[in-house]
Parts: sequence; C-alpha cells; structure tokens
Amino acid sequence: MKSRWEFCYPFDGEVVTGLMEKLQVPRPVARVLYNRGLTEEDAVRGFLKPTTSHLHDPFLMRDMDRAVDRVVQSLREREEILLYGDYDVDGITAVSMLYLFLKDLGGKVSFYIPDRATEGYGLSVSGIEEAHRRGCGLILTVDCGITSVAEVDRAQSLGVDVIVSDHHEPGEQIPEALAVVDPKRSDCPYPFKELAGVGVAYKIAQGIIHRLELDPGYIEKYLDLVAIGSAADIVPLIDENRIFVKIGLEKLNSDGLEGIMTLIETAGFHIGRIDVGNIIYGLAPRINAVGRLGQATPAVELLITRNHMQAQKIARLLEEENRRRKEIDARTLDEALQKIEEEYDPERDAVIVLAREDWHPGVIGIVASRIIERFYRPTVMISIENGVGKGSARSIPNFDIHSALKSCSDLFLQFGGHKYAAGLTIEASHIPEFKHRFNEITRSTLSAEDLIPKIFIDDELELSEINMDLIRMLEHLAPFGPRNSRPCFVSYRAQVVGEPRIVGNNHLKFRVRQNDAVLDVIAFNRGDDLNRTQTGNPIDLVYYVEENRWMDRSTLQLKMKDLQ
Repeated sequence: MKSRWEFCYPFDGEVVTGLMEKLQVPRPVARVLYNRGLTEEDAVRGFLKPTTSHLHDPFLMRDMDRAVDRVVQSLREREEILLYGDYDVDGITAVSMLYLFLKDLGGKVSFYIPDRATEGYGLSVSGIEEAHRRGCGLILTVDCGITSVAEVDRAQSLGVDVIVSDHHEPGEQIPEALAVVDPKRSDCPYPFKELAGVGVAYKIAQGIIHRLELDPGYIEKYLDLVAIGSAADIVPLIDENRIFVKIGLEKLNSDGLEGIMTLIETAGFHIGRIDVGNIIYGLAPRINAVGRLGQATPAVELLITRNHMQAQKIARLLEEENRRRKEIDARTLDEALQKIEEEYDPERDAVIVLAREDWHPGVIGIVASRIIERFYRPTVMISIENGVGKGSARSIPNFDIHSALKSCSDLFLQFGGHKYAAGLTIEASHIPEFKHRFNEITRSTLSAEDLIPKIFIDDELELSEINMDLIRMLEHLAPFGPRNSRPCFVSYRAQVVGEPRIVGNNHLKFRVRQNDAVLDVIAFNRGDDLNRTQTGNPIDLVYYVEENRWMDRSTLQLKMKDLQ
C-alpha cells in the first residue's frame, strides 16, 4: 500500500533554535519537541518529568462526589461491593486495581466479568441478579455502563445501588444511577476527556483517598495496572494518560505486582525494558486471551494474586490460551481476506463490512485491525449466530466510527464505543442494509485523500547525525503512542550496501551508506521490497532510530517505516 509522506507541519526556526540553546539538545530533538507543541521550557520540563502532583482534581468530574461518598459509606458499613468490569484489558485492569485498592482499605469486595459469548458487552441483567444473590448493596461498573439504562433500572428495582464509571460515548439517555462518572458526558466539566476506563477508576480511587484524608501517594502502588490498561486501550498518551503510563512503566520495570511480574517472565520479556510496545503486542494479548475465548475471570485472578505459585499457574494458562487465540486469528484472517477478494471493490467501497456464521466473536476485533493495516479502510467484522450478528468496528484517522454507527442505530439491537473502536449487535437480516448505509455515510464523510495512509515525518537527518546520544535523548520523550508518536525521520539518497536479505518471517534486513556513515536497517514484514533494495540502489528512507540489543551488545539501527 502506497503511503504519503508529510512533515508534521511548518516550523518556526527561531523557536527551534531557542529550544536547542535553552535545553542544550541537538536540532532533531528540538524539532520533535516543537512538533509536539512543546515550545516553552517549563512545558518541556513538565513533559519530560511528569509527577502525580500534575493530575487534575478528581472532583472536577461530574458525579464524582456522589460516587466517592457512596463507596466510603460501603467501606464504613462493611457493605458488599461488586465491581463489574468489561472483559478487555482496560476493564480487567480497572477491576483489578479497584479490587486491590478497596481490599487494602478493608472493604468487602467481589468482582464480576461478563461472558463475552453469552452476555456480551456491558452491564447485564444476569450480572445484576448475581450481585443481588451475593447480597451486594452496591455495584460499581468500570469501563462500561454508560448506555445501560434498562439494566440500571433493574438493579434499582432489586434494591441495589449502581455507580457507573465509564469512558465511552454516552447514548441519548444517561442511566439513572446513583452516580454516572464519565468525562465524555456533555455536562461533565472535567478538563481531560481521553482517559481509559482504568484511568476513570483511578480518579475514583483518588477521590476516596482525599475523602478519607489519607496520603495521596497511597494509591501510586497500583499505577502499573493503570499503565497497562491505558496503553492497551490506545488512548492518547498526553496529559493524565502520559503521567499514568510513564510512572506506571517505571513501577512495572522495578517492583510491579506479583501477577504482572510473573506474566512478564512467562512471556519471555525482560523486567527493566518493558515499554508501551511490549504491553500492546505482548502483555495485553495474553491478558485478553481468556476473555476472548471464554471467561476473563482468570486474568483478574492473576493480577490480584499475591501468591507466586498461583500466579505461575494462571500465567501458564494465559500463555496457552493466547497460543490458541493466535491460531483462531490466523484462520479468521485468511477467511476474511478470501471474502474481501470476493466482495470488496476499492473503487466502490469506502468501508469493509464482512459477516460470517462461524467466526469467533472474541477475535473479530483483532482481525478488523489487521485488515485496516492492509487496506486502510474503516472495517466491521460481524459474527452471526442464530440469526443475530455481533460486530466489532475499527477505524482510521479522521473518521469517527461511533458517530457513523450512530447514524445507522435504527438497524442495531445495541451499539456503543468511541471514535476509533466500537461494537454492535444486529439482526442478520439487517446486515445488507447496514453495509449499504454505512458505506454511503463513509463516502460522504471521507475524501479520497483521507483514504491514503500518511506517514508524518519529524525532521530530515543525515545518517552522520545519528548516534547513541541522540537515541538516549529521544527515549526521554517516551512513552510513545497516540498524540505522542515515536519520532520519525527521513534521509534522502542513501545507498544500499552489502547484501540485503530476508530474515525471520518475511522481514527485510540491509545496510545503507550516506557519505561516510553506514547503518543497519530492519524492515518488518517488508520482504517484498527485497528487489527495491539491491546493492548500489539509491533510496529515500523513512525510519525510527533505535538501539538494537542482542547478546549483551548494543548497536545503532534504523527501523524502516517506508522507502522510495
């Protein structure tokens, strides 16, 4: 797929020079800071060394005072609290974090994660009835509940209070719960709207600590869970999310919770080197695996256990489930690609909507994301069973998929989500009409330019400018993710030297020279470009700079994004 290369935006050379002088950094680092909107010295220093003192007052969030008072009442009266979470990493970490926090305060707490296959997403009647059976006086939802109007009414009819905490887009009606804590509420004045579900849960914990007049640092011991949930949910890594993930990663790499440390060990990663990429592509899929294929309860049990033997047992289970999930992923992707070949016309279709009866509903979201990587179109995958389809929708930049689905809401039994990811339930007979209408909405919203992937470049480098000092300085800008992407550079007219070769599973490895500087290049999943990188060929290269660690040896390496 051909991409368009674009520099982030024109820059003010005087401001960049000023940053170089004030911060004593080379031009590429100053240019990256400028591209991230960091032009003042104090802002840069706060960005590089964020602390929890920079977090916003939790009571700025609508209904936070009511939620906190009700939880504190339960703690004081020793009332049973049920934490009701979603079955993805965000929901699992949010449940685990609040469970440990409330237990450590002496609370009577249990948790409930719905079954993906039988209950689906969100607060369910069966979950509410289970809370009533357990004698719980309070249900606290995390990462779900904002559209659960009827379910909240059912809980109240049973005499069970509900606090909804969520970060998804509200529907037409807000549930009539005791408190509804969601920064995306239109009437919520909270200054940062992009928290993950685990981030909202942490704000509740902050509020409880304040109300009980305890040391604010008491809850920082749970930040490794907040980091994992926030990174896995692909929220923008700015403002509070950056604080959560940066400080949480520091904890994760030193003295994280027993279950997390065991999971890292089982996955074959190295404590001390865990970054956002390791979470997204390594830890998160393992935590997700049991919930995708069955019950997510073991994942919570792993994260809350303080018993090493139990942690090892559950971590091995997650590892095995993740292997099984990968096999199902691969088979589903092959079947989806076959349907695309039969049904998709890039000249006609601005979206890809695929439906089939035997797809596992737990993996279709992953497969939808893989399809976007190949075709760069908003994608909806639907698994049909007994005449009802359960779908996962994924989007591309500049397209609000939740808003687009809302325009088709009359066709759905249920839907919800946010800008780039959503879920839906639809009668199978309505899928053709949905496909037609969704395509029309997308075509009227997206231009031809929007359907071409873009690579945003921070600066042009000469290869001779790349050294370990530059890499070390750039790493201080981590954690990288949405709204704080890994710095990306371009070098023109570099010459391929040596013998390019394919390594691993279709990865391309070669070397480039520019004047007297020679560097290694790795291009993952780009084996098809071997013919474009023949010895002596001049190429323009877009890449990240990184340190390649192998067998206790470190070398400079360019991680290729694209070439021309």
